[in-house]
Amino acid sequence: MGKSTLLNRMLGQKISITSKKPQTTRNRIIGIVHRPDTQIVVIDTPGIHHARNILNVRIVEVALAVLKDADLVLFVIDAGNRDQASEEILISKLHNQPRPVLLVLNKIDLIGRAKLLQLISRWAQLFNFVDIVPVSAKLGHQVEDLVSAIARHLPSGPPFFPEDALTDVPEQFLVSELIREKVIRLTGQEVPHAVAVTIDSFQRSETKRMVNIEACIHVERNTQKGIIIGKGGSRLKMIGVSARKEIEQMVETKVFLKLFVRVQKNWRKDTRALRKFGI
Repeated sequence: MGKSTLLNRMLGQKISITSKKPQTTRNRIIGIVHRPDTQIVVIDTPGIHHARNILNVRIVEVALAVLKDADLVLFVIDAGNRDQASEEILISKLHNQPRPVLLVLNKIDLIGRAKLLQLISRWAQLFNFVDIVPVSAKLGHQVEDLVSAIARHLPSGPPFFPEDALTDVPEQFLVSELIREKVIRLTGQEVPHAVAVTIDSFQRSETKRMVNIEACIHVERNTQKGIIIGKGGSRLKMIGVSARKEIEQMVETKVFLKLFVRVQKNWRKDTRALRKFGI
């Protein structure tokens, strides 16, 4: 659907990880969008899907819990997805909550105008949306129109955050997510959902102007550990180099990143492990 890409685009900076694989987002992440005379607090939630294990149940619970605190719900649809039956099923969830809902048709760069008009007409018949805004989060098309539409449908009030704030999540959480993103992008289909990342050490060295980070990549099986490490440690090195570059951009200084891989069998079914990994 591209929810996280859309949030990053509205912010003008990356705070939420992205990938082509579904259920990448696991926690709710707040992004603070600033425009002249306007502050919008956007909560990026996990996607609502059919939960098959304890991890996915927790993920869906996080997404649904956010609805209680929102002033406006953004329902983001992948306009380029030919099969939107599963997304249509979610309409029942929207009928059962009192918040106004704005439909965002994302990835309009993948379809033509005729198809877009057809989609707008079909979705308008399924639910009484307060607005329907087509966008391309990837290319930035009509994202500012969406920001304006959101502002129109929000109640007036004082800002919740300072003008320079972009998110409320700790720096170490963002670091762990960036590492997890690189694992997702650089491994196969099976590994990503079996991966969690914890930060074992995060130390700033003022004298050397460097951040020293030790992080652990947790998987469920030895075969997954082997995939992540790669031949002679080649894939783990690629993950580390790619993550370090983005972490350096975020912390605005040099980073020394050391990665470990540990096996914790069936952690996605273990409630204690889920709490340990902050899920």
